[in-house]
Amino acid sequence: MEFSVETLKDIQAYAYFFFTGLLCVILYSYIYHLYSSEKKGDKNYEKFANIAIDDEVDSTPVKKDLNDEHKQINGAK
Repeated sequence: MEFSVETLKDIQAYAYFFFTGLLCVILYSYIYHLYSSEKKGDKNYEKFANIAIDDEVDSTPVKKDLNDEHKQINGAK
């Protein structure tokens, strides 16, 4: 089964448009996920965005480490 150059170019063009559309759908789904989870109050992404601005060593963490909480509750060091 041998394809001509024109056929391969057509397949390449259709694949390009298909994958471009697929990536657009994935991108907009991700943007919607971020928007809806911030609206529900699950996460505050503005805090995470401030990491780039406030990156000092003595800055307060955005999210507390769960392992530290577990150690404090159990009294382990």
